[in-house]
Amino acid sequence: MPVNSHNPLFKRKYVITGIIIVFALIYIGQLFHLQILSPKYREYADSHAFLRKTLYPARGAIYDRKGELLVYNQPTYDVMMVVREMEAFDTIDFCRTLNIDKQRFYQLNAEMRDPRKNPGYSSYTPQIFMSQLNVEEYGLLQEKLYKFPGIYIQHRTERQYKYPNMGLILGYIAEANKNEIAANPYYIRGDYVGKSGIELSHEEDLRGEKGVEILLRDAHGRIQGKYKNGEYDRAPVSGRDLTLSIDLDLQAYGELLMHNKVGSIIMIEPKTGEILCMISAPNYDPSLLTGRDFGKNYQSLEKNPYKPLINRAVAGTYPPGSTFKPAQGLIFLQEGIITEQTQYVCYHGYPPLGGKPACHGHASPLAIQYALATSCNSFFCYGLNAMLSNRTKYSDVNNAFDHWKDHMVDMGFGYKLGVDLPSEKRGFIPNSKFYTNIFKNSRWNAHNIISTAIGQGEILTTPLQIANFAAMTANRGYFYTPHVVKERKGAPLDTAFTNRRNSEIAREYFEIIVNGMADAVTKGTCYGANLAPEIQVCGKTGTAQNPHGEDHSLFMGFAPKDDPQVAIVVIVENGRFGATNAVPIGRLMLQKFFKGEIPETDKWLEKTMIDRVVLPYLYTKNAPPATTVTIPAAN
Repeated sequence: MPVNSHNPLFKRKYVITGIIIVFALIYIGQLFHLQILSPKYREYADSHAFLRKTLYPARGAIYDRKGELLVYNQPTYDVMMVVREMEAFDTIDFCRTLNIDKQRFYQLNAEMRDPRKNPGYSSYTPQIFMSQLNVEEYGLLQEKLYKFPGIYIQHRTERQYKYPNMGLILGYIAEANKNEIAANPYYIRGDYVGKSGIELSHEEDLRGEKGVEILLRDAHGRIQGKYKNGEYDRAPVSGRDLTLSIDLDLQAYGELLMHNKVGSIIMIEPKTGEILCMISAPNYDPSLLTGRDFGKNYQSLEKNPYKPLINRAVAGTYPPGSTFKPAQGLIFLQEGIITEQTQYVCYHGYPPLGGKPACHGHASPLAIQYALATSCNSFFCYGLNAMLSNRTKYSDVNNAFDHWKDHMVDMGFGYKLGVDLPSEKRGFIPNSKFYTNIFKNSRWNAHNIISTAIGQGEILTTPLQIANFAAMTANRGYFYTPHVVKERKGAPLDTAFTNRRNSEIAREYFEIIVNGMADAVTKGTCYGANLAPEIQVCGKTGTAQNPHGEDHSLFMGFAPKDDPQVAIVVIVENGRFGATNAVPIGRLMLQKFFKGEIPETDKWLEKTMIDRVVLPYLYTKNAPPATTVTIPAAN
């Protein structure tokens, strides 16, 4: 019988068939989505068939320049939970094993399950419940694991520090926060990441690469061994070891000298830019920021009024005072404002402004070399005024000042140098627009900003910038970006630290400045740093005005004069005159560098400086000691 498409029975069958096909397609689509596309389904299926264990790499070790081990790892253990596999168990026994109470158990459990605190939480995959079990706790839990279904132990390592020094250089690691986890897919909750110092700046070097071990389960969730004999396992890759340019003995000695003082010491090898020591006082023992007492110890350090968590060597900003005068002299010579023979007068101060800034007594008139030796304020005030008022060379004061500013930047001031440590500050070198805004577009001249001539006023520098300038002067016109990492195992240093940075100032002018700094040590304000005849030291003192208390004491220099091996800066906050505290500390550091020990003739000075307390007046009444430092046993 022919098919009649107008037959109602046929139409009903056609509709029913169509509906069945539609439902079948929807069902197939749902199966495809669940089994192929849905990550949740895949996680569920995989969690029943496999257990993926993250294998954490050993973090790279850190050594000093002589190969002395500074930072290493020791085993630690994390408690992991797979929530879907958990069954009822004795929580009291579990808590006793981990040495926690039930309240802490519920708190940790809630944090683990909270996607806001644990991004990427899944009940199908292992989640960190509690970290940093010690060996004893690990042993107890390992014996009882059969009692706690869904509980696993994950092995990893924890940082250990061999010496109580260099806390601010080495830095610390801590659990990655939610922002770090969101920004980098490498990290998950419970992972540790560098937070400061070398641990932060070289995080990618030190952390290594995670591995994975895939274990096969049976239908009851029991581990049956490795999936396909480990064919798809991936071994972790240990982090890269680092060798620092820091000399541990020199570093520890500097920390000892800065006991109960606030400030910094930096020593740089001029030929390479390698930082030999970087002391920021007060410092802290890096082992304080490890283990379960991390939070308590961190809060204690954070509340300390002397701010031991701030690396003053790179993040402290100070008026450079008279340590700025060699840089001023170089600019005046390069720009043709003065010659080696140019003389200016000084009558206990700068005559055009009625003797202000004031100056101490010395012969007058005087040229650049003697002006550096005696640290004459008047000479450099005359020099700045001569430059900013010169209309033969510059169109106006703005043009002249911007030339001055460009030279200062060329010598490493006013911007970050790019040291391989976090938190570096740029300091401040103003430009002409800055003063035009201050003086509301009215005419201004050198006398409005005369304190700039002697490293005061708006000028701010970091200790690192002053030390770098000393290294550049030692090299007669070039420097390498200062850095604390000397070697990366299996990889070269970044070219930023190996490329020479040349100044636009002629070498002949550096020779004039060097002679002035040599005279400052043999017969001027730095006489306390004189190590002649064995070592010819070049130096410059500084006394920087401080609106919050006593003046800061500064010393900057290098040695030997003709074959420089080390450049140095010392800053003692509230230390008054440069010769009072900074110069004696500089002398002792140079003795330690060149001789390895302090000669008997300087033992009295060593004891004096170690015992001396130089702390901000406002804090001395109720504040705890600024720092407690011990010399390491090495060597």
